[in-house]
Amino acid sequence: MIAVRAPEDRALASPIGRTSPVAKLVLVGMWMAGLALTTDPRPPLILGAIGLAASVGLGRVRLAALAAALAPLGFAALTVGFFNAVLNPANGDASLAALVSLGPIRLTAPAVGAGAAIACRVGAVAVLGIAFALTTDTTRLVDALVQRAGVPERFAYGALAAFQAIPRLAEDLVSLRDARRIRGLRASWHPRILVGLLVLAIRRADRMAVAMDARGFGSGPRSRYRVERGSWSDVAFLGAGGVILVAAMLMGR
Repeated sequence: MIAVRAPEDRALASPIGRTSPVAKLVLVGMWMAGLALTTDPRPPLILGAIGLAASVGLGRVRLAALAAALAPLGFAALTVGFFNAVLNPANGDASLAALVSLGPIRLTAPAVGAGAAIACRVGAVAVLGIAFALTTDTTRLVDALVQRAGVPERFAYGALAAFQAIPRLAEDLVSLRDARRIRGLRASWHPRILVGLLVLAIRRADRMAVAMDARGFGSGPRSRYRVERGSWSDVAFLGAGGVILVAAMLMGR
């Protein structure tokens, strides 16, 4: 089943939820860029911990929802770190003492450190992305990108419509399987089901494009139902996030 986890009302009404989506997107981008420039595990641990604390405290995200969203990505981070540690070239250096030896597998301290650093970075990126997703309304995000970041309307609202259409794929899949059962055919995975999903998606995209053209998206200035304005709280949010990033990077050095 295809599902999109939508942010809860309590999270959208929180201090972080009321912050401009563009400010949050810029801050998350800054933090991720900083994580990409370090190989030390301390900055991602610091930023990830602050992201978790902020999403629960200031973002009012339920721990159950946060844990459910983080579980698969946390497993992926551990997997990436493990294989990077196992396949690290430092394991073949005979001058380095082995921390673990199991048959042909040999792990040295530099390899384990490199794997742990990569796992921490992947985990921190996952935390930041999930915290942003669970405290941001997608419609407000697109409105802010169009009004304040200058993103073209046709691209922004087209991407929003495509994102909102993802759950409909699950409904189409159920309908196609039921139709095959009624005809006495096998309802498990079959190439014809995938072809049917593709046809339905193309038809829906075509209707969506015609509807957007009929409403004049991208044809000129438009009035706004939701007006996104900046505030000093957004500036303070970005400033505090920048200070935290600099402090975390300095601790990593």
